[in-house]
Amino acid sequence: MVTPDVQQSGPDHTAVFAAPGRWGLRVQPAGPGRAARLAVEDVALADVAAAVGTPTYVYGAGEIAARFHALARACRSHPTLIGYAVKANSSQAVLTHLARLGAGADIVSGGELRRALVAGVPADKIVFSGVGKLDAELDAAIAAGVRSINIESVEELDRVAARAHALGRVTSIALRLNPDIDPDTHPYLATGLRESKFGIAMSDAPALAARARALHDLRLVGLACHIGSQILDESPFLASFERLSGLVRALRADGAPLRQIDLGGGMGITYAPADRELDVERLGAALTAAVAPLGLELVLEPGRYLIGSAGVLLTRVVGRKRNGERDFVIVDAAMNDLLRPALYGAYHPIVPVDVAAGERPPIRADVVGPVCECGDFLAQDRILSPAEPGELLAVLGAGAYGMAMASTYNSRPLAAEVLVHGSEFAVTRARKTVDDLIADEQVPAWLAR
Repeated sequence: MVTPDVQQSGPDHTAVFAAPGRWGLRVQPAGPGRAARLAVEDVALADVAAAVGTPTYVYGAGEIAARFHALARACRSHPTLIGYAVKANSSQAVLTHLARLGAGADIVSGGELRRALVAGVPADKIVFSGVGKLDAELDAAIAAGVRSINIESVEELDRVAARAHALGRVTSIALRLNPDIDPDTHPYLATGLRESKFGIAMSDAPALAARARALHDLRLVGLACHIGSQILDESPFLASFERLSGLVRALRADGAPLRQIDLGGGMGITYAPADRELDVERLGAALTAAVAPLGLELVLEPGRYLIGSAGVLLTRVVGRKRNGERDFVIVDAAMNDLLRPALYGAYHPIVPVDVAAGERPPIRADVVGPVCECGDFLAQDRILSPAEPGELLAVLGAGAYGMAMASTYNSRPLAAEVLVHGSEFAVTRARKTVDDLIADEQVPAWLAR
């Protein structure tokens, strides 16, 4: 469940500095001529800001690898494909890193297909989901030979069959079912309920499976579902499996050559200090034990779990102000950089990069950006260190659905992106200028006359 600010019991930095690893961070101890400071791996965030500026997204390659390997180990007892949900963060550097670790990809657009292939993800490790696949996107996926196209409706089934026939390619598909499971998360993150736009109703699944098997241009290879995000235990996944397993057995008894069951993604991370952590070893053991008797490969589609805690949004304080009874800390990052707080009240810890700043008496304030919207905030009514103009703050848990949802609203260029590896870092997306934004556009010739 997304944690609202009103549940905060103390400044975020108290918990973060005590156990920085929960948020993919380290605290560099004080050294000659400098105080203790926050770091991603062995790179101080202050050094990144000095070299690159702010706002900047900083990702730790080591944290991504550690989480991927932890999930792989948890599922080691049964064949499992870990297909990274590209929508969480489509940075080409992040995708390439995950591809080299052995990850597949869960995609929802032709653009994500192209990104995954360029990053080196093999086509036979890519599953294509989403309710609005365009013909051109289907053609690209069919031509590439993706592992499966996850069908969301009878209309889409017929359309995929037609595209496969036109291309002369027998295409592997899975049926994305809607198991009507409530994952107890934010309403915007729940995708497996009966009223959701996603998936096929369980009652319609047998007829649709029969129709799929009758189409010679398609090969039904599995069933799939995805019930939501920020799930912190295995129970909703096991409930989904129970809904799907009966249909799996019926189809296999009828001779369907199923090879996989895709339980989707949605594994959560720690945001607020009070949040509990996902026991990934327990999750993997439970899911593989459940799937093993079916003899099908398990497909999982983690996004946030792999990248969320590996990312920090680095921002600099612009100023402070007080309106009536309300205090504001104004920073140079805004809702166009990180939309989640404004979109659904998501909680991201905000801490000073200078550890000594955490020793100041805390204040209660809103952390807001320069965008001309009342909804432009990164935190509301938050207890935090009284940051001064020019000081650096780190917005934590920002690796997933941060840059991926960013925009250039108010003609604000996108934040830069940096990937850290040990003691070195590289700019993986340079910050554009306003002139770059203007250069991307064209004025009609009749206006230039």
